[in-house]
Amino acid sequence: MLATASFDGSVRLWNVRDGSCFRVFSKHSDSVYSVAFSPSGDFLASGSLAGQLFIWNVQLGIHIKSFKGEGDIFEVAWNKEETRVAACFSSNVVSIIDFTRSDRT
Repeated sequence: MLATASFDGSVRLWNVRDGSCFRVFSKHSDSVYSVAFSPSGDFLASGSLAGQLFIWNVQLGIHIKSFKGEGDIFEVAWNKEETRVAACFSSNVVSIIDFTRSDRT
């Protein structure tokens, strides 16, 4: 599986064997610059130029958590325990978002 970010505000999941797109997440209101799978691969974080961070349940195909910050998001990353997501903003801020077990549904 491969995830891609797009200027059209979508995040797409691709089957690497046959090249087909099998899921599109389209909640972002602006270009998406960064995507990152959680260490387990069960979740995907995406960050946009609108300063929005969304976390998606890959298996269910649903949005499960949001965070809005000041400035554009250019990078998102998970910690190895899969309990936090970092978002790097153009405003020279790095926000650390807690991701608890209750968020995972």
